[in-house]
Amino acid sequence: MMKKFLLILMVVSGSISFANAQSGNGQRQEKLQALKIAYITQRLKLTPAEAEKFWPVYNRYNDEIRTLRINNKNGDVLDNEQKLLDIRKKYKTQFENILGPQRMNNLYNAERDFRNLLIKRLKEQKQQNNK
Repeated sequence: MMKKFLLILMVVSGSISFANAQSGNGQRQEKLQALKIAYITQRLKLTPAEAEKFWPVYNRYNDEIRTLRINNKNGDVLDNEQKLLDIRKKYKTQFENILGPQRMNNLYNAERDFRNLLIKRLKEQKQQNNK
């Protein structure tokens, strides 16, 4: 389990470096999205049948969150957090029906962990570039 996690971490780190070297924000976003999909698929141990049901629901969920963040980036922080929580609650039952309650919780943890990995890697790159 730890070996798989370290392998994914290395792939994410290397791919982020590659994505940052690519020109254009669209390519970078596509690379990051592909990495996120691979990371979440591995963390949730999705079967092909589960993935077929899960990803369309997750994409709708992710689109709503992205729209919220774009449209409300200068809005009240607490209102935005409440709206984010409302979106998560809205999709909770759908995720539980596909994944079960424990793996649904693992989804939210995997999203957080992926963001933290990205932030850590970007900080490391910034420190290396400043040397």
